[in-house]
Amino acid sequence: MTYKIEQHIALGRVSEIAASPCGTWLAVAVQRLDRDGAKYASDLWKVPTDGGAVVQLTRGDCKDAAPCFRNGGALAFLSNRQPNEIKPDEEAEKRMQVWLLPSEGGEPKQLTDEPLGVESFRFAKSASRLVLLAPVLPGVEPEKQRECAAKRDKNGPSARRFRTQPVRHWDHWLHDNADMADTHLIACDAAGANRVDLTPEARREFAIEPAFDVSADGKWVVATRQTPGKDRELDATLLLIDIESKACRILGAADNVMFEAPVFSPDSRAIAAVHMTRSAKMVVRPLTTIFDVASGDMRQIAAHWDRWPGPACWSADAKRLFVTADDAGDTAVFAIEAASGNVERITSLACGGAHSNLTLLADGRVAGLRSTLLDAPECFVVEARPESAPQALARLSGFAGAHDWAEVERFSVPSTDGAPIQSFLLKPKGAAAKARLPLLLWIHGGPIGMDQDGWHWRWNPLLMVAQGYAVALPNPRGSTGFGQEYIQGIWGNVWGEQCYRDLMAVADALAERPDIDPARTMAMGGSFGGYMTNWIGTQTARFKCLISHAGIATMAQFTGTTDHPAWWYLEMGGENPYEDMERFDRYAPIRYVKNWKTPVLIIHGERDYRCPINEGLNLFEALQYHGVDSELLVFPDENHWILKPRNAVAWYEAVLDFIGRHLGR
Repeated sequence: MTYKIEQHIALGRVSEIAASPCGTWLAVAVQRLDRDGAKYASDLWKVPTDGGAVVQLTRGDCKDAAPCFRNGGALAFLSNRQPNEIKPDEEAEKRMQVWLLPSEGGEPKQLTDEPLGVESFRFAKSASRLVLLAPVLPGVEPEKQRECAAKRDKNGPSARRFRTQPVRHWDHWLHDNADMADTHLIACDAAGANRVDLTPEARREFAIEPAFDVSADGKWVVATRQTPGKDRELDATLLLIDIESKACRILGAADNVMFEAPVFSPDSRAIAAVHMTRSAKMVVRPLTTIFDVASGDMRQIAAHWDRWPGPACWSADAKRLFVTADDAGDTAVFAIEAASGNVERITSLACGGAHSNLTLLADGRVAGLRSTLLDAPECFVVEARPESAPQALARLSGFAGAHDWAEVERFSVPSTDGAPIQSFLLKPKGAAAKARLPLLLWIHGGPIGMDQDGWHWRWNPLLMVAQGYAVALPNPRGSTGFGQEYIQGIWGNVWGEQCYRDLMAVADALAERPDIDPARTMAMGGSFGGYMTNWIGTQTARFKCLISHAGIATMAQFTGTTDHPAWWYLEMGGENPYEDMERFDRYAPIRYVKNWKTPVLIIHGERDYRCPINEGLNLFEALQYHGVDSELLVFPDENHWILKPRNAVAWYEAVLDFIGRHLGR
């Protein structure tokens, strides 16, 4: 079967879900190509939890996303659709507002009219309470906010002033300006009335991806709050606000601390969250933490469990916490007992897969999104007991799966120090009986992350398998899901050491297989995978070609241009380029570029501030100077990822063309 790039980007992207209060259906947001094929729109669908027929709830060229049910059963969501009752907004398509689909049916109605839009929102499950995250211009009356912001955008000034790092995050600039908008927590009743700014003095505390939750009784809101830490990276504590009195408390304050994903218990008495402490010597270790709302007391649970938990939802009786965690190539669902810390795996080991977006149903089952390397993300439900098999509910993606024409193999090989390195191998189904296959070694980013039995929209190996290639997805040192000691193997300025040897051990083992052509192999990766591709280019000529996407080449120069330099010092084990640049750059590919012989395609987004385009330009010039066969592909309007549909097509076409020229098609 042929699987083309155009088919891939045209699939429905199931992204977010919410469970109805009755538990009989899920509201599901699905992205799709708009009529021009230039961007993604989003619709909401009704998916019965008994496997019944799905129903489309919203339509249009707008973005309908982030479904959330109001107390009483009405479905709310974020949308940039045109106002239908509230005063006209000529630039409504630039702003998201909360809309409501009445429980009795009918057309959606606009619930909020925040001047600069709404970033996210939550309803209290058992009370008339709505809480928003929304940008606010300080010192400007609400009715003049929109006009003031429009004038500033049109006439300036555009200057941004800074007193501390960070100054950028992923693909956008931050600011310290006293006259520019900052994100605030806003409380309303469930009808969007009686608006109150809970954080009128907020300055940068919620500038970077804040997470928040509202207690079921509507009395409390908790949010992650960022402030500069002693190590110059951002501390993230929990801000707990009594909504009626606006009284605030800081939970979890400590040096170099980070909290994520706060979730209230159903009885509103406790908050679960992920707790981490930063250190130059030891890689962070996320731990599940529970706060008592009344006292603020904190306790850790399941500290013995050698995995990285991501709390998602509580059981109805508040006795268990459902989490996801990377586990030896899967992202599985687990339950942690709040009292004892005992951990049980819920999703069956035999089923594998990657699970996310968990929510609890009224009957006690857990729902969420599930994918595999051969299946696009879809809704699932699973019984909340050990080793249960997830049940798919619908195929909203439009993808029938690749099981008829592709196959996946899990394998493990010993590295140079004897540690087992787990990997996946994807190839055309039945290829073992045919000629040996050319091989693509894909290296994941992070470096702390994991290649999983899950779907990837941006780096999808099935497009290469459909062209007749085998694709290996290795999990070298630094990969999550294999224990803290394994992750520690990448922490510090050791990127070119054991991780590189792990990857070469996988490549060696694959070269010995009867279904792989050792004379036609290549390596590629993005972000850290791009760095490792660059390092490979300077250390060996074993591969026919290389592809480096958003890779790092310089190390020392990278320090001052990446968006979070303070984190970079930690990641390098506390080393810095100012005291001993030679030592700091000992694993910088640029130092050994004269050894590079392999043809390479370098790809970069110009709005990538995590791994800035300086790295791609530096590498390209060094290779050109040394006469290495090298090409540069730049996307001026893209960031660390390539997100726009037509740019994604261009990315895949360029990659397949380059590989085809060097490995044979």
